[in-house]
This record gives sequence, structure tokens and C-alpha cells, in this order.
Amino acid sequence: MVLFIVAVLLFAIADVIIRTVITRMKEKKIREERAFVLNESLNVDLSSTEAKSLKRVEIENPKAKIICVDDEPIILDSFRKILVLDGYSVDTVENGREALEMLKTHHYDFLFTDLKMPIMDGVEVTKATKALRPDIDVVIITGFASVETAVETMKYGAVDYVQKPFTEDELLDFTKRAHIKREVRIKKELKPKVHISHAHSSEDFNSGEFAIPGGIFISENHCWVNIEPDGSAKTGIDDFAKKLFGDIDDIEMPNLGMKANKGSVLFSIKQKNRTLAFVSPVSGVVTKINTQLKEDMDGMKITPYETSWICSIDADNLDNELQELKIGKSAVSFYHKEIDKYTEAITELRLKDKDVDKSKPLFEGELAELDEYNWNNMVKKFFPNEE
Repeated sequence: MVLFIVAVLLFAIADVIIRTVITRMKEKKIREERAFVLNESLNVDLSSTEAKSLKRVEIENPKAKIICVDDEPIILDSFRKILVLDGYSVDTVENGREALEMLKTHHYDFLFTDLKMPIMDGVEVTKATKALRPDIDVVIITGFASVETAVETMKYGAVDYVQKPFTEDELLDFTKRAHIKREVRIKKELKPKVHISHAHSSEDFNSGEFAIPGGIFISENHCWVNIEPDGSAKTGIDDFAKKLFGDIDDIEMPNLGMKANKGSVLFSIKQKNRTLAFVSPVSGVVTKINTQLKEDMDGMKITPYETSWICSIDADNLDNELQELKIGKSAVSFYHKEIDKYTEAITELRLKDKDVDKSKPLFEGELAELDEYNWNNMVKKFFPNEE
């Protein structure tokens, strides 16, 4: 038995080592490929078709596309070398007019511009860029003595500034943070739609949008309530909760005949080694539990509503308690506020925590990826269950 355990441990350790080596080999290969592209691209003369001073390095599947403008070639050389090797496509030009010409025919995520340049300074480049391409984020490159002026450019649309001279790590960290902020801002501007669905079991719930079936009430801790023809209230977790948690391993159902009080723990969902209790949205006696759902959790993947109800309550105070729940337009408005609050919270966490997967889209089982401390904080914000 001891030998078996040792063998399993050795196998696990070997597997981790092999995976680590393979990952590092892949990273090294990618970096070598980028270095090759960097060296090859700089030997190509683009002056006949593009801006005279243009130097372009394009790589496959870049993190972002950047154009840098500075009258100091040594600064541009640093930008290309540092950013290309880290996975960005980079164009560089030596004056503002050429940069603006490039914007007319090419798409970029960022424009980095020096503040003090002949022909056009950074303030003029910023104004023109935001007029021509307001979708591009402008970053000012500045020396220490011009920081105040760099900050002033914010009122013209610049999003931030980076000071020179900069180290490789400083530029990489700055660009990474700027890229994350841009992605999150765009996702917030294009935030998931919330709409009332006329069909309970619908592809709406797997489309990336948020849906609330017509006639369904939503509680502030994200339970739903559907009033049945006999006056009973079926309840479960709503679409917001389901998307944040992702796959659910088990549900701890309430006891039949249990007296549920509004605001007291009604049921719990389990995911790996974590358990989250949900409080009852209404008061009454539990008359039914959905044993079929407990036996087959795949139903939750289709819809968190209708067939995925968790229990039914013979409610005894609906006249008063339903007034505190959301339905129709008020439920949609509540969802929008929760989405904004969640986006802000997870953005702050992504910027602070290096272990958070920053490439993962919002609302796709993201809570499962958090450590215990951050998971508890998020749960308190969106799924309060104190009685």
C-alpha cells in the first residue's frame, strides 16, 4: 500500500514536471518566433507604400495592435523589441503626421505618442487621434519634467501616460495593465444584454446574454420565484448566479415539511469543496423538492429556471413578500446594476491579483477560479445569506 502511494506521488510529481517543461518549451519557441519576425520585419522597406519612417512588426494573434510615435529612434527601437517579444504587433513612426496617416488606413488598439516632438506635439496628436479614431486609446510618453502636461492631455482623451526612461519590466507591466483596462471597459460598454424571455427553456441562457422568463420574480440574493396556479411558489437560483458559478456539483435540498422564513437559509449549492447557502425569498412550508434535478444536474446547463426548480413552498405571506421581489422591468434594471457592480469588482481584482486568469471572459464560471479569500468577498457582495 505504501509503495502504491509513493508510486502515485512520484507519478503526479513527474506529470507536473513534464507539464512545466513542455509549457516552458512552448513559451521559448513562441518567443524565438517573435524574435525572428522582429528581425525580419525591420529589414523590409515600407517607405514606398507607407509613411517614410514606418517600421512594422506584425505577429500572429497579437494581444493588441499598437502604433508608437516618437522623434527619438532609440525609444521606438525599445518599444518594438520589448512589446513584440511579449506578444504585441507594433508599428512605429517618427512624427505625428505620419501617425495620423496610418490611422486612416489601419486599425490599432493603442497609440503611444511622445509629448514633445517637432511638426506635431503629443497634445495635437492626441486631439487629432480622438477626433479621427475615438476608439483608439492614446497613451502619452513623457519625461519627468513634462508629467503635468501629460496629465493635462487626459482632458483631450488620453487614457494614461508612461514616463521615460523606462525599464523593460516597467513598460511591460504598464502595457499589460492598460490592455486589461481597455478590454474590461469594452466589455462593460458591450455588456451582456438582459431581456425578458417568453420561453423558460431557451437557448437564451447559453448565448452569453442574461434572460429572465416572463412572470418570474427575482430576489436580491439571486433566487427566482414562480407562482404556480395552485398558489405555491417554486424557487431556484437565477441566471446571474448560474453564470457566475458555472457547473454545480450538488444541491443540498431543504427537508420536506420544513418551515421556511423569508431571509433564512433554504438550500445550498456545492461546487468542489465549497458550499454556498441561499436564503428563502418567501415564507411558508416546503411541500416539494426536485429530486430529479439532484440526480441529474445537467438540467442546470440548459436553463436555471423551469425544470431546474429546487423546491416548492406553500407560501403564506405572498401579498407582502412579493412586493420586495423584482419582476419585469424592475428585474432587468436590477440585473444591469448587478452586472455593473460585478464588472467593477472583478476588474479591480484582476488588476491586483496576478493569479486571476485575466483572459477569461466575464460571467463564465469565474467565481470557481478565485481563491478562498476573494471567493468569500464576492459571495458576500452578491449572495448575502446572513439570517
